[in-house]
Amino acid sequence: MRKHSYITMALGALLIIMFLYMVLKHYFVGSPSGLIGLALIYIGWKPNRKGLVILGHTLIVVGVYLITWGLYLLPVSSPSFMGIISRPLFWGFFCTGGGVCSLFHGFCNCVGNFRRTA
Repeated sequence: MRKHSYITMALGALLIIMFLYMVLKHYFVGSPSGLIGLALIYIGWKPNRKGLVILGHTLIVVGVYLITWGLYLLPVSSPSFMGIISRPLFWGFFCTGGGVCSLFHGFCNCVGNFRRTA
């Protein structure tokens, strides 16, 4: 029987809640946190190597794009908490770090051993 990663699913649910809060408050509608949250819930429910590697590559590409966009918007950013967390520069660093983590974890022995036993 496959084990589920409840921590990954909880992080995904937290990102979806944060996305909904940002949409309702009109901070940053284009935030990728909802899509990343859905992907984390899927990876937490059905863990496999292929999904982690594809998610990692996608997050790195999206993260680099968001970092570039965030650097362009940096002069008009406000130094408040929501001003920082609702800008693409924050999500770019978040996505790039998460993508590298997902890639390394996709080639980790824990995923390989888990896959063989399932």
